Amino acid sequence: MRIRLAKLREWLAGSGLDAILITQAENRRYLSGFSGSAGSLLISMDRAILATDFRYVEQSKQQAPELEVFRLEESLAKSFPVLVQELGASRVGFEDADLTYAAYQELRQAVPDAGATQTSPVSLEPTSSVVEQIRMLKDELEVGYTQKAAEIADAALAHATSLLKPGVTELAIAWEMEKFMRENGAESVSFDTIVVAGPRGALPHASPTDRAIREGEPIVIDFGARYHGYCSDCTRTLILGEPDETFVKVYNTVLRAQRAAMKAVRPGAPGVAVDGVARQVIADAGYGQFFGHGLGHGTGLAVHERPTLRKTSTDQLGESMLFTIEPGIYLPGWGGVRIEDLATIEQGELRILTKAGKTEEIGGKS
Repeated sequence: MRIRLAKLREWLAGSGLDAILITQAENRRYLSGFSGSAGSLLISMDRAILATDFRYVEQSKQQAPELEVFRLEESLAKSFPVLVQELGASRVGFEDADLTYAAYQELRQAVPDAGATQTSPVSLEPTSSVVEQIRMLKDELEVGYTQKAAEIADAALAHATSLLKPGVTELAIAWEMEKFMRENGAESVSFDTIVVAGPRGALPHASPTDRAIREGEPIVIDFGARYHGYCSDCTRTLILGEPDETFVKVYNTVLRAQRAAMKAVRPGAPGVAVDGVARQVIADAGYGQFFGHGLGHGTGLAVHERPTLRKTSTDQLGESMLFTIEPGIYLPGWGGVRIEDLATIEQGELRILTKAGKTEEIGGKS
């Protein structure tokens, strides 16, 4: 935590701000270690305060020993004038993508209420993606936790595929995977497990239903485990029985797109460029209009974070970042194919963390 706070203070030193208010949940945990659901950080160049209510005071002391714990008797706004005065802060940044307008108004209105105890007015100034930028670069512990999460999820898919047969429902397979992950070390799933078969696979983020899985149709399974707060993410597309011509063509196209993107990954590669490599393979096969989402995203304490690999990305890939590579094709009325792996860059080389069984070629070995 000291290293992470030091990185934030490097930014703070050049920002012109006296302190920054952190309210976003993953950013709060990243900088403090506190995993509770309520609390805010107020960080200056020489102090770091975790403000939370009675429910989390003892937890805060245990999980965030590097920070001063301030017990809130009411809302953050009620104590905000006292906190900023203690820090001697007159210019305080806030996270513009997280703090609601209502919460901002409460803070803004609270400052004048300090009356004579407030020696100078406080300016609240928006900041954008400050901690998210720091979070992109993972340390060895973060990568290790994510690797363990991926291993748990990999084993869950192997368990689920042993149960796959015509007539089993999407919900049944999703439950078996979630149950397996929790029973084998995951604190939770990264997100609601997706199991969709047949035409429903054309919906990239559909929820599983009681629909029975049938032979000869694509089955998209998107899943992940959370371990010590860190998320894995993986997708496999399976089929029971013999694939038809459409499945062969679509699956092989998606696989080629993923392989091409993986070859394009290197330190300094723009996310938009890697996305473009995969997108071109799919477009050349005649399916360009059916690949409508980005190629990938970062993972960490959140299952979707920076860096991004998409048409509008401004991120560059670098050493120790964690990110997915997940091209897909979705054909209305038929179904979909998505293949997703979680990767990092180590010593200039791509390393794949997800090892779940994947058919490298239709008719080949998984």
